[in-house]
Amino acid sequence: MFPRFIKSNFIVLSLALFFSATVFGKAPTTFSKAKVVLKEQIYFDQNQNGAIGTIYCGCDWEWVGRSGGRIDPKRCGYEIRAIPNRGERTEIEHVFAASHFGQQRQCWQNGGRKNCNKTDPIFNLMEADLHNLTVSIGELNADRSNYRFGVLPNSKKQHGQCNSKVDFKQRVFEPRDDVKGKIARINFYMADRYDLRLSDQQQKLFIAWSKQYPVTPWELERDRRIARVMGHHNEFVTGKRAWRLGHRNSREGIAGSITSDSAKSLAQTGPGAPTDVSSAPIHGNLNSKIYHPKGCSSYNAMSPRNVVNFSSEEEALSAGYRRAKNCK
Repeated sequence: MFPRFIKSNFIVLSLALFFSATVFGKAPTTFSKAKVVLKEQIYFDQNQNGAIGTIYCGCDWEWVGRSGGRIDPKRCGYEIRAIPNRGERTEIEHVFAASHFGQQRQCWQNGGRKNCNKTDPIFNLMEADLHNLTVSIGELNADRSNYRFGVLPNSKKQHGQCNSKVDFKQRVFEPRDDVKGKIARINFYMADRYDLRLSDQQQKLFIAWSKQYPVTPWELERDRRIARVMGHHNEFVTGKRAWRLGHRNSREGIAGSITSDSAKSLAQTGPGAPTDVSSAPIHGNLNSKIYHPKGCSSYNAMSPRNVVNFSSEEEALSAGYRRAKNCK
């Protein structure tokens, strides 16, 4: 039996979370908005008093500003390796590195991250996906960079008592054991939802980590909180899905996400931008994810409200659409 005041506080917190999810439970449309949501609705109580702490080191932090924070390195045994200003602050980390999912989009090849933010709604959805975001010490975020995850049995720790390791020559990062399973299941989720590639080596590693380090109570709670905002769970956390080598991706993030209002706000200069429907070179169908070049018999066959305009076939393909079979 819990004391009455604990029960009361728990009820108040539950109601607050339910209310905030009901009123504010709309998936963020940009990375900057996602960082604020992560602070206010996901990690609001995980920064102090022995809670989960930063992902790679487990350090407490104090929230500062809209989404940042500051750590006390001495308190958690963290030693700054080379970047003092980032070694004392927290940053929001993409577990599946932004450059890794960005490089699998055509927009990245045509101008990097800035171009993707301007022209690719799917990139923006991936960048703002709360399931892929966590809190890290800034220096660890920088040292991890976009290195692949791996095991470094012969490498020494370079950040004091922090148990994560990095090998700059091999471009490999090994996170502490406590979060290896979580990292594996986040990578499964991102690859499955957005049809991203994982090398066989990474798949085998993540399969092993996911089995060796099962889902924790905090991972389940984190998933529940995120689902209230995003509208869906990471099913590799809930157990509804399992990853096997050669997994066939569901592509759910590509198939259904562009129908939301976020696509309109994110793509005023890219796919879905409001243009003259009659003159757009390519018409995409929001429902079928099929595109129709101008001149096809089906070019004007869809309802105007379902039309997404593209300037080229490359742009349509990069947004996850496929060419209509009746267009020669």
